[in-house]
Amino acid sequence: MERKYFGTDGIRGKAGEWPIHAEFVLKLGWAAGRVFAKQGSGTVLIGKDTRISGYMFESVLQAGLSAAGVNCRLLGPVPTPAIAYLTRTVRAKAGIVISASHNPFYDNGIKFFSETGKKLSDQIELDIERYIERPMLTVDSSILGKSVRFYDAGSRYIEFCKSTIPMGMDFKGIKIVIDCAHGASYFVAPCVFEELGAEVIVINNKPDGLNINLECGSIHPKMLQMEVLDQNADVGIAFDGDADRVIMVDHKGELVDGDEILFIIALSRLSQNVDLKAVVGTIMTNAGLETALKNYGVSLMRASVGDRYVLEKMEKYNLLLGGETSGHVICLDRTITGDGIITALQVIRQLVDTNRTLHESKKGVVKRPQILINLPITKEFNISQDQAISKEISGIRAKLADKGRVVLRLSGTEPVVRIMVEANETNLAGECAEEISSIIQKRLKLIDRENADKMLEYEN
Repeated sequence: MERKYFGTDGIRGKAGEWPIHAEFVLKLGWAAGRVFAKQGSGTVLIGKDTRISGYMFESVLQAGLSAAGVNCRLLGPVPTPAIAYLTRTVRAKAGIVISASHNPFYDNGIKFFSETGKKLSDQIELDIERYIERPMLTVDSSILGKSVRFYDAGSRYIEFCKSTIPMGMDFKGIKIVIDCAHGASYFVAPCVFEELGAEVIVINNKPDGLNINLECGSIHPKMLQMEVLDQNADVGIAFDGDADRVIMVDHKGELVDGDEILFIIALSRLSQNVDLKAVVGTIMTNAGLETALKNYGVSLMRASVGDRYVLEKMEKYNLLLGGETSGHVICLDRTITGDGIITALQVIRQLVDTNRTLHESKKGVVKRPQILINLPITKEFNISQDQAISKEISGIRAKLADKGRVVLRLSGTEPVVRIMVEANETNLAGECAEEISSIIQKRLKLIDRENADKMLEYEN
């Protein structure tokens, strides 16, 4: 049965517009509470990032859960991976995250963690959706749920992050610039690296509810690149709004993306005699990583885009390391979900172990040129079922042959189709990407005209 509300990463949209408005989220809290209550007694944790609408959604989620007879603990602004960790360690029934991750402040979303700290199964999401369709009935007043604050959530998570680095190791002598994206990492991330001995310079750590991800963080790393050069720092670290992903910058101001980060951590694990067998990437992962890993006897397995699909493949094949080019990296031998802080810690550990710079450490990955175009589309347009587009793009794939590959996919978080072309030469990749974009745009205009003609016929 197809899910109506849940996407690849919870439910997300513009705050105040369906379904991300107060009335729906109230019903969502109640529906989730009803499903969790059927599984037995237990508390639900609620955490959020720093966007202003988080206050509103935190309140209505509390109300919905209370109406379903479920208690909750409020964590306040903390990274998404902190909520996953705490859900598991305090034996909560579930964790709820109020965040739109790397999106602008005017978006928001709701996603859930199970009692194990992992994403909810498809079946549980379907159960929640079934309750959303039912009338909202409040339990008897004597068994309404209660809400309390979880005051030491941040400090518990800080200690957990530090525990992923060997006792006795420190980062003294390493100068780090951290870009918190005015998001959920603004307090905990600087503490983690300072307490491990690094010299830390922090930027974009003053959230006001409106500036999260605003021209900063992992999506907009130029400010961090400049700051690393200005401060003569060794490393730059940029998180997104909820700190589940990270992009890094070397001392030359060059970006180090998720593919290169995966490579560095893979080498770290190999040096510790860990049997990696394989690393999981996605269909978007650069072929350069595949080649680099192969040189060390490690294969690359590809999953669909989305951390839940990466994790599924890791669990299916009992693998320890996987992630996405965007910097959403999962180290299953350290934690249970993608975690920007823990990922950055593993990279810096490798720098300390090898006494090499980040710039030297990433050199093993020679990237193949990739061109990525995000093309806005209508929400109703299903590119995978459009035969006219498929036919034309198959011709481009044939033209590329073994010189490259094409990936087309609908975004799970916004109404865009992502066009990625990877080829041996940048010019070839660019030409093919532009040609595909033009094909899709022409097709969209034709569909719009056909729809307008049909509407005109109907009105006449």
